[in-house]
Amino acid sequence: MILTVTLNTALDVTHRVPRLLPHTSHRATAVTERAGGKGLNVARVLAALGHEVTATGFAGGPAGALVRELLAGSPGVVDALVPCAGTTRRTLAVVDESTGDTTQFNEPGPQITAAEWSAFLARYTELAAGARAVALCGSLPPGVPVGAYAVLVRAARSAGAPVLLDTSGEALRRGVAARPEIIKPNATELAELTGSRDPLPATRDARRRGARAVVTSLGPDGLLAATPEGTWHATPPRTLRGNPTGAGDSAVAGLLSALTEDLPWPDRLTRAVALATATVHAPTAGEFDPRTYAEVRGSVKVTPCQPG
Repeated sequence: MILTVTLNTALDVTHRVPRLLPHTSHRATAVTERAGGKGLNVARVLAALGHEVTATGFAGGPAGALVRELLAGSPGVVDALVPCAGTTRRTLAVVDESTGDTTQFNEPGPQITAAEWSAFLARYTELAAGARAVALCGSLPPGVPVGAYAVLVRAARSAGAPVLLDTSGEALRRGVAARPEIIKPNATELAELTGSRDPLPATRDARRRGARAVVTSLGPDGLLAATPEGTWHATPPRTLRGNPTGAGDSAVAGLLSALTEDLPWPDRLTRAVALATATVHAPTAGEFDPRTYAEVRGSVKVTPCQPG
């Protein structure tokens, strides 16, 4: 079983409009609702790849109830969300159909009490004991300690489960010091962590801060990975037009699934880039287009970087 953690789950609402214009009214051509948050997106992709997945985190209020109802419709994902008194946040994505660009609005999340955090820790410890790998994903809701991911990384490592950490800011800074197996920042998050905007030395610097491997997302330019076995740049064969929301989560699923299958790093990166690219052709986050995935997978270029 692979365990995904989404402390700040969300009800993801996506509106599609013919053209997004400031200071005007819009009629949506389509509206979708999904159980969201980075870890839930990762869970759905893992399940689609054939892995057994359990998803935990917090869910509360009417939005949380709808998240759990929608999650029940995701084949292969076991719901282990922990109740909270506050209401699960909503996110609103507006897709401009004329350009393919997406504008995102994210709420902060419910206030988590000390008792709720303790209840989650107890549940997480039980689940991590039976996990082959753990994904810790996304922002922290209000009330959760800023060092929460460091605590969760150490608990999983004590249970013998490797951890992939995908977060940002101070939560990432503290989490990487707990020595996760992999961290997956984007270029902006990496710069905030290291103080450098040059991705290659910054990725290597982030490794020295505690992570066994660092995989940096470069958007349409693919992934840059510094690992114990070497450093590689993996690029897709072409840039696809579409909605990039959730592409990074699909890359996480690719890395984590390949980790549990003990694939070599170039194959892990190939899978991650192909899944991220195929997600651009999917209608919502937490999905990927199987045809695009099959087409792209054989054309991903993985290039070794010079030692440094």
